[in-house]
Amino acid sequence: MGYVHCCGALRECRTFEMKPDEKFKKKELDYLLTCPVCGHTVLQLTRVDIYNNLAVYRLNNKKAKKFFEKYSKDIVKEIFIYDLPVIKTNSKFYLNYNEYGKKKRCYSNLSSMKIGLFENNF
Repeated sequence: MGYVHCCGALRECRTFEMKPDEKFKKKELDYLLTCPVCGHTVLQLTRVDIYNNLAVYRLNNKKAKKFFEKYSKDIVKEIFIYDLPVIKTNSKFYLNYNEYGKKKRCYSNLSSMKIGLFENNF
């Protein structure tokens, strides 16, 4: 799943890899059938040429549907990006520590802790 910008936010869309040609070494097609906010169809073709320059071609609504139908034969495969599963645990571990006489909790950044500090008013 890729993302296309529509209605001020990034929307999840289908991503396809297309056949490269002599001018471009990589082509990707992002296709959003309907935007959940405005209902538009959005197509974005991203191409990388042999000099690593990026070219983006974007179409909306009827032109996007016609372009997708016309060039659907050049699609090699659909690209799927899988998220790593979140492992749920029952432990609620946190580290209590004392900084200047105040009890605090440290959840992740153990390297920035200052344990055992005392505020001196001399």
